[in-house]
Amino acid sequence: MMLCKVTGTIVATRKSETLRAQKILIVQPVDLAGAPGGREILALDTADAGTGDMVLVIQEGQAAAQLLRRNDVPVHSIVVAVVDGIDLPA
Repeated sequence: MMLCKVTGTIVATRKSETLRAQKILIVQPVDLAGAPGGREILALDTADAGTGDMVLVIQEGQAAAQLLRRNDVPVHSIVVAVVDGIDLPA
């Protein structure tokens, strides 16, 4: 699981039928301070996230299939939570 910031959304005129009702987000991996780390990826949204939100992303196809309760979805990365805050010990 990794921490990411949503930087945008994808609009697709044609999608796999299994993804027609799902929103696809562009997410940027970040460190705990919020600094970018790595290149942006596409992730299926299951947490109703939006641009600017901090989210948790899982990058594993089998986990995505289990969360969606389907084995026929061509998904590798999935947003599983919107992060409200991060509390680190001083």
